[in-house]
Amino acid sequence: MLLLASGFVLALGGKLYELTLPLLLYDLTHSAVAMSAMRSIEFLPNLLLAVFIGVLVDRSRKKRWTILSVFFQIAVLAGLYLWTEKGPGASSLYACYIGGFLLMTFGYAYNNARVALVKQCLPAGLLAPANASYSFMTTLIGIGGPALTGLILSFSNLQDGLLLTAAAYIPALLLLSLLPADDRSPRPKPAGWSRELGEARRELMRNRALWQITLLVVFMNAASGMVDATVIFTAKDRLALSSGMLGLVLSAAGAGGLAGSLLLPPLKRRFRLGALLAASSLLSAIGGLMLALAASAGMMAAGLFVDGMAGAVSTVCIWTYRQESTPAHLIGRINGLTGSIFKLGMPLAIYAGGWASELGSTAHVFLAAAFIHLSTAAACRFSSLWKTA
Repeated sequence: MLLLASGFVLALGGKLYELTLPLLLYDLTHSAVAMSAMRSIEFLPNLLLAVFIGVLVDRSRKKRWTILSVFFQIAVLAGLYLWTEKGPGASSLYACYIGGFLLMTFGYAYNNARVALVKQCLPAGLLAPANASYSFMTTLIGIGGPALTGLILSFSNLQDGLLLTAAAYIPALLLLSLLPADDRSPRPKPAGWSRELGEARRELMRNRALWQITLLVVFMNAASGMVDATVIFTAKDRLALSSGMLGLVLSAAGAGGLAGSLLLPPLKRRFRLGALLAASSLLSAIGGLMLALAASAGMMAAGLFVDGMAGAVSTVCIWTYRQESTPAHLIGRINGLTGSIFKLGMPLAIYAGGWASELGSTAHVFLAAAFIHLSTAAACRFSSLWKTA
């Protein structure tokens, strides 16, 4: 319950940051390339550092790790606010890039430890309901969070969103400090980076279904990243939406995620994992097509609703299967290894999407994402993953 409550606060604060930084970059540059470069940089920690973070999480006291991760996020947000308050300029742009990289690094460190704590404190039969509850909570915030952000940003300086995020993270820090103390039993002596990473790699290769899922998620995440990085630029540049209206439109993705979380329990009882992943990819393709054709805020909201619903179903399925099928002593490393592979295609895909938006049309980016999702749906249907329970 403490993890769920602190996660609620962090998710609410994160919604402020997720909209503030892209809008700040848009005001500084009015460039789709700069905005997509920011999104690419934010995913670099998962790509470059996730494996090493996973090893450290398996070695560490999880409570201390979560507290330090949130504390450093507060420090980075405060520093970024002070720097950007000096005024627009090239230095502010680079400060946003560096700040985004650090925030995602510490954010991933927190999430890896949180997943490990859930694995430790709950039996396998409760992992799916726990993940569904967490997804329900974050998507519920996704409905109201962006709308609240849009209203706040309409009446204040954009930089204030960074300060508000930092303030929101402080209660989460206090909640995490109330977690029960970590197990004080002696921990095994570290075997060395290469051996510990090798153990995780062998476990991933042994778990064929998880390995297949990991490869598919590379492409699913690349397509989703292209959509996420292009939506805000499309809304501001092509549809000329205000910050308040943009927040309301983005709320549709949260509403879709909420619907997906509610539909998942009966779907999981009726369908196998491969079928659910194929269906979610097909829905994401439909959402991408709707976004490509969107000529109004309503059409964009509808596309985001469908995409959000599909994303919630696939995310909870993947989280749960990874937790259920991974030994507890390897959970941090498997999370790190798969998390790193998950993001392999995202930086390049997002950056390419930015150039496509700049040189052509954002509709081309959404169509490319839809094609990738269609391909992953076909891969699920015609692989052994289709029959995985």
